[in-house]
Amino acid sequence: MKGIRFFQSIQAKIIIIYVLLILIAMQLIGVYFVRTLESYFKNDFIESHNIQAALLTQWVEKYLNEETRQGDMKKTYAEMNDVVNKLFANSGSEIQVIDQNGFVLTTSMATHQAIIGQKNTQPEVSRALQGIKDNQRMFTDFDGVRKMIITKPVASGVKVNGAVYIIASMEELYNTINRINQFLITGTIIALGLTAALGIMLSATITSPIKAITRQATAVAEGRFNDKVPVLGKDEIGQLGQTFNYMMERLKDALSLNEEEKEKLASILTNMNDGLIATDDDGRVMVINRRAKQILQLNEDTTLGRPLPEVLGITKETMKELQTTEDSTMMMQFYHEVEEEHLSVRVSFTTVYSKEKGSASTIAMLQDVTDQEKLEESRREFVANVSHELRTPLTTIKSYLEALEDGALEEPKLAGKFVSVTRNETERMIRLVTDLLQLSRLDSKQAIISREITDVAEMLEEVVDRFSFQLDHRGIKIDMDVESSVDEIMLDRDRIDQVLDNLVSNAIKYTPDGGHISIRAHRPDPKLLEINVQDNGIGIPKKDLNRIFERFYRVDKARSRSMGGTGLGLSIAREIVRAHGGAILLESDLEQGTKVTFTIPYTLEEAAI
Repeated sequence: MKGIRFFQSIQAKIIIIYVLLILIAMQLIGVYFVRTLESYFKNDFIESHNIQAALLTQWVEKYLNEETRQGDMKKTYAEMNDVVNKLFANSGSEIQVIDQNGFVLTTSMATHQAIIGQKNTQPEVSRALQGIKDNQRMFTDFDGVRKMIITKPVASGVKVNGAVYIIASMEELYNTINRINQFLITGTIIALGLTAALGIMLSATITSPIKAITRQATAVAEGRFNDKVPVLGKDEIGQLGQTFNYMMERLKDALSLNEEEKEKLASILTNMNDGLIATDDDGRVMVINRRAKQILQLNEDTTLGRPLPEVLGITKETMKELQTTEDSTMMMQFYHEVEEEHLSVRVSFTTVYSKEKGSASTIAMLQDVTDQEKLEESRREFVANVSHELRTPLTTIKSYLEALEDGALEEPKLAGKFVSVTRNETERMIRLVTDLLQLSRLDSKQAIISREITDVAEMLEEVVDRFSFQLDHRGIKIDMDVESSVDEIMLDRDRIDQVLDNLVSNAIKYTPDGGHISIRAHRPDPKLLEINVQDNGIGIPKKDLNRIFERFYRVDKARSRSMGGTGLGLSIAREIVRAHGGAILLESDLEQGTKVTFTIPYTLEEAAI
């Protein structure tokens, strides 16, 4: 197993890389050197024997010409044999002189004298006797010896008189090459051994610090931070060791705080949508998120380090009491001057205990429940208003019916008056219930908006006609202005008529006799139709403008009720306009008049029309 681990280590990899690099380099160099040397030796061998053969052809040419053969042939061949044996016998090659018919005239090998007079049938000889000059071939003899044949023609002019046949052994050449290969292999082995030894020493300088860092990293993982990595130099590995020691110190500090902050961070991450304040063991604020600062209108720079009760504006005793109770929550009110509203905030306290120090920190979560409180208040107020609006006419009806029962029925004039009042109160309740049902349908999206193509100018003229009697009776002047850019529009004619009737009716109610009302329609944008109803009546106080569209809300409750209003008209008008995808806005100054503006978008279908 240790051997396997060693080959998987960086040190083994470095050594193997070094050895492989040297081995590959030596192999490339050796192959190139041997190939070049072998080629050089072969070329030199061939060239020297070609020169020898050429020189021999010049020597034997005079012995093979026809004139020489016509003389004393025995004397001639004896001289030629003497020349071959003396001049070329020491070359280590067998030399044969062959006549023009292919018969061996002489040989340099004493052991081959028996072949003199025999015919040499080698193909190289035949080619040379045909006048071909370059005839050479390498082959391996039957005894495994590599040899080379070189044959050159002996000619006088264009006539071939014979040939010179040389058989040279190449064994000495290859022996020399083999000895050189052995030198190279020996040198390669020595180089590899030195490389391996050098690789072990060099790799140890790299891997030893890495092993030390690995051991220390294991110790850190096991929670032991006391030992340090030895730094032996200022190189990259030394810098790595210094950085590791620095990281270990920082990690030691961070881990010491991790256990204490774990539960705090979990609570913060879970409740980031609400305001959150976290304290240290001394009860001082160390974390506060953005939502908490918005609710408390605080600056983080001036909040950190302050006691939590001081930040929340409560006493320490109250906070301690909350922390000891099972339900550690409380409701608080904060006034925002910029938004001019009161915020209702539910504050929950969570205590986080430290196991090591035995102390505890606190997390306060602030949840804005203003909208919920407003909704609950609106529900209570709505029920109260409905109850009041129904109780008043019912009380009146009951009292008049009791009067009729007690004897007023016997007096026709008085009975008729009582019946008339009872009928009016009944109709008032019917209007109230009808308005409530309509609001309920609009709220639940059950009201059907039946759009139809409507001429805006015609619609406004009909509104003016419907109120012409009241306007003439009170001497109120009304103006209508429809710009030429106002085209036909798709809308629910009956419901928009209801909106216009409500706005014009309110304008008439709260405009003194002889006053003035104007109705204007224009297109501030190609995609919008804007209609506004403006009067110069008594106006509305600024404190009531924000609530004017609330249900059952009346500026002057007594006067509104005496005029027959239910307090739902503007609420219904707003819901109808919203159902058309528009918006409604009311502007007013006390004793200066009121202007109500609503917009309705032109739909894509209208644009096509």
